[in-house]
Amino acid sequence: MPKLITLPPATDIMPKNNVFIGIGSNIGERLHHLQEAVDRLSGLDDTTVSAVSSIYMTEPVGESEQNRFYNGVLQLETSLPPEKLRRQCKTIEQELGRPDAYPRWSPRVIDLDILLYGNAIIKTETLSIPHPELHCRKFVLIPLLDIANPQHPALQQTILQLLESCSDRSVLIKTREVIRIKKDGAHPERPPS
Repeated sequence: MPKLITLPPATDIMPKNNVFIGIGSNIGERLHHLQEAVDRLSGLDDTTVSAVSSIYMTEPVGESEQNRFYNGVLQLETSLPPEKLRRQCKTIEQELGRPDAYPRWSPRVIDLDILLYGNAIIKTETLSIPHPELHCRKFVLIPLLDIANPQHPALQQTILQLLESCSDRSVLIKTREVIRIKKDGAHPERPPS
């Protein structure tokens, strides 16, 4: 059983932590929803988005009678505590049109999942880090590997090692779509249509 770590209270000043967040959308203008989510994450206090993976088109998990997803992973540095970052992600999802309650594996305007938060291992009623299904989903492992190869703190394997042993046989199609990182409060340039 992985050892649970104790985090300082949310009021303490936190150092910058390296965080990876999975992003996905399969409703409406998927790329637009992903870009909006990245822009809003860039605007969070004490947070900098430092890298965004390629965008992959993937089949939905579970319920197959829905559109394909656009999936990716972003890397950010933040001093926000994990629970506060989770709440901010949920707020962004709601602002972009995702309902509070939804069936598992249902279509999503936007989905933001904290995959890794530094080397933290956290298990609470509202938060599990590392993401409990990270190691068994190619649509997370491959985009994560685009930007980094961190070690999974509980499984003690790198992302590449997890991908090599992953039983997920789904097909990912790398798109030509690009998510731009917002710099210094300016809106990113949109790729040409």
